[in-house]
Amino acid sequence: MRDNVKLIIAKYRENIDWIAKLGYDYVVYDKGGNAAENSIILPNIGREAHTYLTHIVREYDSLAEVNVFMQGNPFDHIDDQGNGSVETLRSMIEDVVERAVPFKGFAWFKLKCDNLGQPHDLRKPENEGRWSGWGKDIPLGKVFEQLFEAQFPKQIVVRAPTGIFSVTGERIRTRPKQFYEYALQMVENDPDDMNNTGHALERLWQHVFNGNTEWNKSNYKDL
Repeated sequence: MRDNVKLIIAKYRENIDWIAKLGYDYVVYDKGGNAAENSIILPNIGREAHTYLTHIVREYDSLAEVNVFMQGNPFDHIDDQGNGSVETLRSMIEDVVERAVPFKGFAWFKLKCDNLGQPHDLRKPENEGRWSGWGKDIPLGKVFEQLFEAQFPKQIVVRAPTGIFSVTGERIRTRPKQFYEYALQMVENDPDDMNNTGHALERLWQHVFNGNTEWNKSNYKDL
């Protein structure tokens, strides 16, 4: 069972000693400029959406049966008291593997968002300076319609709001590789996330991996 799972870690400068305790195969993409041995170094752009999409594009034909995407410190987001542990995370992974769940967000909460990504905390004074796109809305509707070629509904339920989730390789490959290349280019075109493109992707993973096979973007290279 463990041989079927791979952890994809988007690391900045977090201590990731906990990864080995989980007992799963893993790959670390490091954007902090101080990469550990065997880490893959990436430029510090596009938030973890850039990391996740980079992995999918690179490994599209050899993805694990179960792929678990997370940041270098996922624990504050998987427990409502901020006390998540390796044991909690292991239990979540074991559950999705045992039940063969195609996609599962691991955050302890869900969100309901409108086309501007509201509610969000990008205008809170205490967060000023944390993100380049601080003070702006999240272009959820715009990114949704550009990526999926469909009208954004009045509201969506965000099932993986913190960017920690599992998805099967089979579910990822229901969409062509070109879809992920197109999404990656969208993020790369907003490298500092000044327009909050990466923030928008973080709220759209359940739609990215919804099993839909229809995607007809023929000019994806012309963003």
